[in-house]
Amino acid sequence: MKFLLLLSVIGLCWAQYSPNTQHGQTSIVHLFEWRWADIAKECERYLSLHGFGGVQISPPNENIVVNNPSRPWWERYQPISYKICTRSGNEDEFRDMVTRCNNVGVPIYVDAVINNMCNEGMGAGTSSTCGSYFNAKRREFPAVPYSGLDFNDGKCRAKSGSIETYSDAAQVRDCRVIGLLDLALGKDYVRTKVADYMNRLIDIGVAGFRLDASKHMWPGDIKAVLDKLHNLNRNWFPEGSRPFIFQEVIDLGGEAIKSSEYFGTGHVTEFKYGAKLGRVIRKLNGVKMASLRNWGEGWGLMPSDRALVFVDNYASQRGSGPGGASVLTFWDARLYKMAVGFMLAHPYGLAQVMSSYHWPRYFKNGKDVNDWFGPPNNNGVIKEVTINPDSTCGNGWVCEHRWRQIRNMVIFRNVVDGQPFSNWWDNGSNQVAFGRGNRGFIVFNNDDRPLSSTLQTGLPAGIYCDVISGDKVDGYCSGIKIYVSSDGNAQFSISNTAADPFIAIHVGSRL
Repeated sequence: MKFLLLLSVIGLCWAQYSPNTQHGQTSIVHLFEWRWADIAKECERYLSLHGFGGVQISPPNENIVVNNPSRPWWERYQPISYKICTRSGNEDEFRDMVTRCNNVGVPIYVDAVINNMCNEGMGAGTSSTCGSYFNAKRREFPAVPYSGLDFNDGKCRAKSGSIETYSDAAQVRDCRVIGLLDLALGKDYVRTKVADYMNRLIDIGVAGFRLDASKHMWPGDIKAVLDKLHNLNRNWFPEGSRPFIFQEVIDLGGEAIKSSEYFGTGHVTEFKYGAKLGRVIRKLNGVKMASLRNWGEGWGLMPSDRALVFVDNYASQRGSGPGGASVLTFWDARLYKMAVGFMLAHPYGLAQVMSSYHWPRYFKNGKDVNDWFGPPNNNGVIKEVTINPDSTCGNGWVCEHRWRQIRNMVIFRNVVDGQPFSNWWDNGSNQVAFGRGNRGFIVFNNDDRPLSSTLQTGLPAGIYCDVISGDKVDGYCSGIKIYVSSDGNAQFSISNTAADPFIAIHVGSRL
């Protein structure tokens, strides 16, 4: 009996590492700041048809309203209550989105802001997305309710009340981050309020959570909250399914807090991934793509089965977090596609694709002073995500996940799932190639000269469509054709000036 109980506990622990995706769908996409109505449409018209595993959404709970025509993106990370009511939509629209996405096999992951409420300098009143009253200075949030007893002000060891050094783990976890009121998650009352909010979302049908600012919460407090969570809704998920958890922890080394402290409660965001890969693709400081042969743990990254990886996310593309200017984003589209292609072809980690919006960039003293801009809007009201005839997005939305090269690499990752890293080749510089068992092969030319080589692909003989330059359509290739001989070899030629200097083939793209 004790043995069966132990197996049950172990099963529950490991269950939160599963993203609860449909079989064979291995990547998730962050539809940053989208309206719930548009996400529902995107699940039905695109994501479910092109192999995307799930969607991370912006925080759905009530937040402050910043009185600015563009309303900054960061207002979503300053909660007022746990009412489901934001500029992305109301609770009815949220429920409709979750239902429609689940019905086509695309689960929803909520960005959960549970470390804090709004900034203490936000004053008092009803300037919030649902009109709830709050008084930040007096720590009053009656719509929850929270009072001054529910914050860590008395526990913080810094005189200012805010984090003064990251070498003190207690300060990082008990003091305010940039003035955000730090919740006392050590109290069962606060844990219960947070869990009630998350359980409400679980019961509606969400499949998991990104825990914002996890680095600023004690791992034991996170576990205590997670232990209170319901199993997933059985209308869409198998009995006993647990919510998928991934935690935002920035760990570059040299600080008191380590990513490994959070491995026991779920996946962890590996911010070093995009920072280091960006330096390689940009060829900074003489680093070559040939050095990526041992990419992953060999580069000091966390264990693959705990890593949530991305080339960029909403913070790093705005210069926050590690990497700075080395991080690749949609603003550097040619290199960005290569980096995302590499991520989706390589077996390391659970991959997340970013989907962004444009903002009016303006640099002053080397910093983009407009990176605070909120999503495309009319006087603060988020604009619809419109779809152009070529399937790209309009109305100010970037939609990287709809770029052919990225969409087809999401499919590539699904096709090669579970296959080993194989058939590595490089020229000692920035021309590299590798396979995934006998199901896929990819070649990059990031050198300043053309690539022309015969390479062992490991694939069955046949004619393959390159999924970067085009698609396999009705039995023909709209892009480049690659001929794999009976011995698995194929000739690859890639100009150093090509718009997309890489080629990818997989068994699903064979004619």
